[in-house]
Order: sequence, then C-alpha cells, then structure tokens
Amino acid sequence: MQKKMVRFLLLALLVSVLLSCSACPARAQAEKTAYPAMAPLDSYMIPDENAEIALARSAAPASISGAAEVMVLRRTGYATAVKGTNGFLCIVERGWAAATDAPDFWNPKVRSPNCFNAAAARSFVPIVLMKTRLVLAGKSKAEILAATEAAFASKQLPALEPGAMCYMTSKQQYLNDDGKAWHPHVMMFVSGDAEKSWGANLPGSPIIAANDPEEHATIFMVVVSKWSDGTPATPMEH
Repeated sequence: MQKKMVRFLLLALLVSVLLSCSACPARAQAEKTAYPAMAPLDSYMIPDENAEIALARSAAPASISGAAEVMVLRRTGYATAVKGTNGFLCIVERGWAAATDAPDFWNPKVRSPNCFNAAAARSFVPIVLMKTRLVLAGKSKAEILAATEAAFASKQLPALEPGAMCYMTSKQQYLNDDGKAWHPHVMMFVSGDAEKSWGANLPGSPIIAANDPEEHATIFMVVVSKWSDGTPATPMEH
C-alpha cells in the first residue's frame, strides 16, 4: 500500500498517480481520459493573488513559510510575489508538475502547496518552472517531455543538490480527485534510482519512495502526524 500511495503522489503532483492506476482497468482507463487536454487557462489560475500566497505558505508551518519566498502563477509563468529571507520557497503546483503520463496532468482542480528548502529551490524547482512555461506556451505533453530531457542533457536544468527537500503539510492541498489532501508529509529528492539504498518501501519502514525518471530523481516521502496549522492528521493505514 505504501508504494502504491507514493506513486499516486508523485504522478498526481510532487509528490504519484500510479495509485489510481492500481484499481480496476476500467477505472484506470476512465481516469486516463478524464482530462485529455488542457482546460482554459483561467481554470488553473487563482484570481486573488493574496489567496494564492496564503495557500502556498500553508505548505509548511508558519515558522518556516512565514519567512519564505513565495511564487504565484501568472499568465506567463511563475513569478516572485514575496521576497524571502530564510532560503525556503513556497509555491502552489498545478497538475502539470506531475509526470507527463499522469492522468491528472491537465486536471484544473489540482492545487499542491509545496515549501522547498534552498537546495531544492535551486535544483528541483527549475523543472517545475520550465514545464509551466512550456504549458503556457501551448506545448504538447510530448514536446514538454522532449524539451525537459534536452534541458537535462545540456545542463540547462541543474543537477539535483544534496539535501534537497520540501514540506507538503497543507490541509488545503488537492492532489487529485481521489486523493485530495491525503496526508501531511515531507519529501526528499535524491538523484537517480536510490530506493533500495534508503530501505524504502520495506515492511515496517516509515519511508516510502518512487523513482521518477522524468525528473531524474527518486522522491522519498515520510508522513507526519500534523498539518501545518498544528492540527492532527488521520494516521496512515499500512
């Protein structure tokens, strides 16, 4: 169940829609075709920029997000709305932050608040920013994948830095139509396929993980007991 859940988070966001594909074939096929193309741009926007800033900050406790930089989605891409002082960067990801084969890639309801530390802001967030610019330029999934692969090859996208991580502890997160808020968790990003070296996805292990080839990383996740506002979360079933 852990491995299925992490895949659901990874591909439905930042965090994997493969969980939704573990259901019956008919349901998986329905989910794959639920959002076959990009919706009108307005459906992905949050009209009140202050509301988007607040949602982005809800990704982490106020002691972290209160001094973080905040980026918001505008019609030409993400832009800095608030300067930060502690190296963290908060952003609300949309569905296209997921892998290009994710069923919710074009889901306009996805809102995934993330608060990245400095290492992730420098070396992981650029992937999200690039994919967003390509989406807003009207590129297809195939074109987006080809462009990001070329950017990795040419080192236009930087190598993942050691220690890259982010918080996803917002009670308001909407990961996909089934998962919605799921559970509060923190994620760590490691280059390559590193699942076995962390002992992830083993019986009794608190760490769940999945290799994410499109982002050239393994994403590790640890579920935590509280949302960013301090309220307790429902324990995860194993």
